[in-house]
Amino acid sequence: MRLPLFAAALCAATPAFSADLIVSFRDGAPKDRFTLTYDGSCASEATQVDIDLGTAPAGLIFDITSAGAGVEVFQPLEWVVGSARTTAVTDGDTMVSLELDPLAPGETLAFTVDIDDTTSNRQITVNGSEMVGATLRAGGQEALFDANGTARIELATCLS
Repeated sequence: MRLPLFAAALCAATPAFSADLIVSFRDGAPKDRFTLTYDGSCASEATQVDIDLGTAPAGLIFDITSAGAGVEVFQPLEWVVGSARTTAVTDGDTMVSLELDPLAPGETLAFTVDIDDTTSNRQITVNGSEMVGATLRAGGQEALFDANGTARIELATCLS
């Protein structure tokens, strides 16, 4: 009977720390920017991350070529900090999937791309509030972007 109590005490004495993936969107001219930050105390596992603009009421799309659904300025998806395998994005798509390698605590990745909205008169400018309702998916979790253009998902827990 003492062994199970000892094991329970040992597990209780091991603190757990959360490991979050934070994705933030910032409007820019001519390029918009997505920054992915891993906020954890241990390395993450390889993770697929989906950014789904199609769930935002503003009708957001990726505008990556001069021909297609976008308006005026366009910018292809370009990694500017780190990199990840990225699904092919076609002009007018609403979703991109990223295959992230394991991330170190505090590691940041970022890419630029042009995002347009299809429901307002200012289609070439997308601010954080228009990202409200866009969806971030990773590690079997899902979160919506807030009015600041940020979404946070808790990934696996780190044990110290």
